Amino acid sequence: MIKRLTIIGLAALALLAGVFYFVSESQTGKTSRSGKLQVVATNSIIGNMVEEVAGNKVKLHTIVPRGTDPHEYEPRPQDVKATQEADVLFHNGLNLETGGSGWFKKMYQNAGKKANEQVFAVSDGVAAKHLTDAGKENEMDPHAWLDIQNGIKYVQNIEKVLIEKDPKNKSTYQKNAAAYIEKLTKLDESAKTKFNNIPADKKLLVTSEGAFKYFSAAYGITPAFIWEINTESQGTPEQMKTVLEKIRATKVPVLFVESSVSPKSMDKVSKETGLPIYAKIYTDSLAKEGKPGDTYYGMMKWNLDKISEGLSK
Repeated sequence: MIKRLTIIGLAALALLAGVFYFVSESQTGKTSRSGKLQVVATNSIIGNMVEEVAGNKVKLHTIVPRGTDPHEYEPRPQDVKATQEADVLFHNGLNLETGGSGWFKKMYQNAGKKANEQVFAVSDGVAAKHLTDAGKENEMDPHAWLDIQNGIKYVQNIEKVLIEKDPKNKSTYQKNAAAYIEKLTKLDESAKTKFNNIPADKKLLVTSEGAFKYFSAAYGITPAFIWEINTESQGTPEQMKTVLEKIRATKVPVLFVESSVSPKSMDKVSKETGLPIYAKIYTDSLAKEGKPGDTYYGMMKWNLDKISEGLSK
């Protein structure tokens, strides 16, 4: 009888221990399904930053595929499922995924997730720039990551949230983030030296979308573009007239086209001005895996190298 009671008592203690483990893990964000924090990132750039900080300590799902515009997106069933199961959801903020159709906000609210509880904007603390088109001056420009100093803020925000939700792996997150920030800082400093050596009358960055305001401010150049943001009309006669006037007022030697847009409009600008399209550059998405620009560091290095080389001609 005593032996039987002992067995029952041990079983009860094991059950209580299991309940305590489940509750304590849930409170810090850890799930019982895989033993890893379930993390969702809205796009490939943020997803790669999470990979750099977290390593293999989290289970990551990235919503918007590489090469796809995140401004307007139609979530897939696997995106909805991952969002429902997520402990943490990282998004850019600055009206990128929640503007327009508001696809991300709808998805996380339908999953019962809340801002600053499970949902975090990695751009928190960034000084926002705004659109310049008439009537849109109060709308934020979301492309803050194209200034590496802002990218570093993204990384710091990711690190902070991961430590809060998964304190057992704090040392890993801190070590990885510190090494990554050092690497990004060196790239940023090197690029600023390159851009300082470009003649002032060549410092015009001509792109299709007006995504390079943060980039241009960081590296001392002037942005020029055909349309301001990918959700609006593209390549209208008035837009073409405006960008051509800006080009003809300078000695800019080359043009650029983004990897995520059709080159049709920039081809017309090239034909009108006689200027070559020097390179494709990256804005809203990383390159396909295995290609140059397939990480955040890689895309920024590619952009910085190609733009500085082109404007130096």
